Amino acid sequence: MIRVLLVHDARLLRSGLAELLGKARDITATCTPWRSAERAARATRTDVCVADVDERNGESRDLTELMRHTSPPGCRLLVLATAGRPGPLRHAFEADALGFVNKDASPDQLLTAIRQVAAGERFVDPSLALGFLQASQLPLTQRELSVLSLAAEGASVAEIAASLHLTNGTVRNYMSAITRKTGARNRVDAICIAQRSGWL
Repeated sequence: MIRVLLVHDARLLRSGLAELLGKARDITATCTPWRSAERAARATRTDVCVADVDERNGESRDLTELMRHTSPPGCRLLVLATAGRPGPLRHAFEADALGFVNKDASPDQLLTAIRQVAAGERFVDPSLALGFLQASQLPLTQRELSVLSLAAEGASVAEIAASLHLTNGTVRNYMSAITRKTGARNRVDAICIAQRSGWL
């Protein structure tokens, strides 16, 4: 029996996926929202953790932290992703995800992916291939992403500088580099491009 922990914040979708998985004779599923994910990961023995990476902005640190709490430690990560958002795909890859399923995939494809990942085999939905290519071309450094993330939250140059222990001039240099690298017209356009691509 393959034990699955399903992490998704949308209650209706989470319930629907749990019902789908419950119909498979070789799969048993526990579902939880992100806010309870670490507690559920500790409380249930899990073979495969299925998580929606478009939620939580797909942060690799959230996925890595979730997997750190799974029992047994050898639990494998399978992510549900959107083809047009390369940022979350990159975060999931950095978190050592073994499976990648497009949220537009058929139910059978999800079941196949779970079985493959449970067996220790990689599964990559072919429709996500372009997203992976785009993810590998992420033009911004981690520091630039940190600066842009704070800017997206409405922080001023001075607030970003204080938060990241930088000078105001350094933050302005980072913002110029971000604008240039993303092909944006200005700071707001750079934020929009980054959010649309799922980098933030």
